[in-house]
Amino acid sequence: MTGRGLDLAGFEARTRRAVRCFWRSRERARKRNVESGRRDRGGRAAVTSGGHMDGFADLVQAVVVANGLPPGSVVRGKGERLAVPGHFRPTKRWDVLVIDKGDLIGVVEFKSQVGSFGNNFNNRCEEAVGVATDFRTASRERSFGAGRRIFRGFLMLVEDCPESRTEVSVGSPHFEVDRVFKGASYIERYAVLCERMMEEGLYDSASLLVSSSGSGRTRGTFSDAGGAVSMRLFVSALAGAVAVRSAGTRAP
Repeated sequence: MTGRGLDLAGFEARTRRAVRCFWRSRERARKRNVESGRRDRGGRAAVTSGGHMDGFADLVQAVVVANGLPPGSVVRGKGERLAVPGHFRPTKRWDVLVIDKGDLIGVVEFKSQVGSFGNNFNNRCEEAVGVATDFRTASRERSFGAGRRIFRGFLMLVEDCPESRTEVSVGSPHFEVDRVFKGASYIERYAVLCERMMEEGLYDSASLLVSSSGSGRTRGTFSDAGGAVSMRLFVSALAGAVAVRSAGTRAP
């Protein structure tokens, strides 16, 4: 970071690179699945193969380093090293942790959805809200030390396709559904989820990215929902949290 403000680490180019990594990783997993003869698993192999969100971990690491913390402060990859205490369950493995001198500075969760929107949308919502509620309660109970503000980030990548952009019917036989969901597509529903999780203080920043498999795989093309859930605001919030910590550790 310089005296002129936060360093966003060229996040647009890095996000395009992450989007390409996402789609290409899924395609490689799909091809391996076909070659092994396990065709009946469909797209599940692409989801469970791991590594498809590594480009976004690269982005987070670049922002953390650009704003004053060492590369070793970013914990990523797989396994127990990503686990932190929970409140309603023993531990939770986040996708990225930022730890400096033993202090937890930030946690970031990555999620994606490609196809199967009707089956998986509610699951994604419940996961995101549940994880954040568990962490917030553990933080309140001082599982990570006393009085420390910890950045909580959530980043969602959704396939841009007719199914995700088409109006989804909604019904509730006993009570009126919130009008914001009436006539909303799955992409619009995800935008509402991100906005409201921030409004409720579950996450400090939540960003929604949208990308199609074709242009995403070849050029890393993406768009975001803009406003409060834009990628720029997500990166700025992360950079700000890191810069505050970095400045504090340098202070006499």
